[in-house]
Amino acid sequence: MSCAPIHQPVPHLTTALTGPLLALEERFLERETRIEQWFHERWLTTPVPFYTSVDLRNAGFKLAPVDTNLFPAGFNNLNPAFHPLCVQALQAAVERLCPRAARVLLIPENHTRNTFYWENIGALVMLLERAGYEVRVGSLLTGDAVPTHITLASGRAIPVAPVTRTGDRVGIPDFNPCLVLLNNDLSAGPPAILQGLTQPVMPPLSLGWWNRLKSDHFTQYRALAIEFGALNDIDPWLIDPIFRRCGRIDFQKREGEDCLAHNVEEVLRLVGEKYREYGITQDPFVIVKADAGTYGMGIMTVHHADEVRQLNRRQRNKMAVIKEGQTVQEVMVQEGVYTFETLGPEQAVAEPVVYMVDRFVVGGFYRLHGARGIDENLNAPGMQFQSLAFAECCTNPDGTLAPDSGPNRFYAYGVVARLALLAAARELQEAPGGAK
Repeated sequence: MSCAPIHQPVPHLTTALTGPLLALEERFLERETRIEQWFHERWLTTPVPFYTSVDLRNAGFKLAPVDTNLFPAGFNNLNPAFHPLCVQALQAAVERLCPRAARVLLIPENHTRNTFYWENIGALVMLLERAGYEVRVGSLLTGDAVPTHITLASGRAIPVAPVTRTGDRVGIPDFNPCLVLLNNDLSAGPPAILQGLTQPVMPPLSLGWWNRLKSDHFTQYRALAIEFGALNDIDPWLIDPIFRRCGRIDFQKREGEDCLAHNVEEVLRLVGEKYREYGITQDPFVIVKADAGTYGMGIMTVHHADEVRQLNRRQRNKMAVIKEGQTVQEVMVQEGVYTFETLGPEQAVAEPVVYMVDRFVVGGFYRLHGARGIDENLNAPGMQFQSLAFAECCTNPDGTLAPDSGPNRFYAYGVVARLALLAAARELQEAPGGAK
């Protein structure tokens, strides 16, 4: 199914360092048929996650994923013009798991006061209903903490009921679902009520942030980037951020600082070598982030190893704890990828986020932040969103246009995002309870 082009502003790439990226985009266009066949062959043997979002960074000389979420929020930020694509992809995803499914239980996060998040739940419910499924929202909260409904800004009320268990099945009163869909990343651990069910649970409990590591994901991604690069005569570094993993660390007790500083130095050294190879004059930097977790917590930008040895108490407190009060015990040191894309009258720094359901790109948006710099994490309070102007749904480039034109830039986004999706699929394949 194709979608008509949407005429929205395409972010301006504010850098002259476009040589490597233009060459990369040109190669994607030249090898489009080979690339699509390569993806198709891998989907035949690799299970695909139910849904995924991928944060990308476009430095002009490099286009790479920096985070992949298997419990994506933000469906309310997708352009409504692409809802038919979402509906079709949701049907494919549900039918793959449970061909006769008629009822879906959607389990959200527990933060009931986050109205922006609940707009995402409202969008998911609407899309699943349009796909032909009965949908109910079940809360993992108990007792008086369970709201009876959540009222959205649009005025729509979403009924909510506590999840109950009977034998090896869960549901809510008067609703026996065929499929349990998690939009809760399980940062605090796998709830006992969801363990050992006969109903399909997607994503599997083992892929929650209590168990999943970003470094494992990027290890899978690196292998794919090398394979993809060899197939298309591309330096894998142009699509793959260098990283190192630090084992046990305690920011409060200042334990593990030497390991962290060493890995920061190593990644900066390796990135510096690539910068010199490509004639890039910017200064390398790294992102130190919790190896498990989301919501932009436990993240800092580092330009020199001494910075991690000289953290003040406020900085250590900020890095020590992430969502739901979980203590950071392991971190990943990831190559910082500049974003030279800006959007809007204030030229706010922007980064694309691509959404996929099953193996299909279904839309995305730009995350904007007027108070953040080109080397900083944009997933922070004050961020805004602009729907991506996907032309032909991000999978049909236009060979008559320049490589960095809207359709072709978005095609490049779609290629790199699907590489991250394939890496997540390999995580799913190896996860306990995952598809085989």
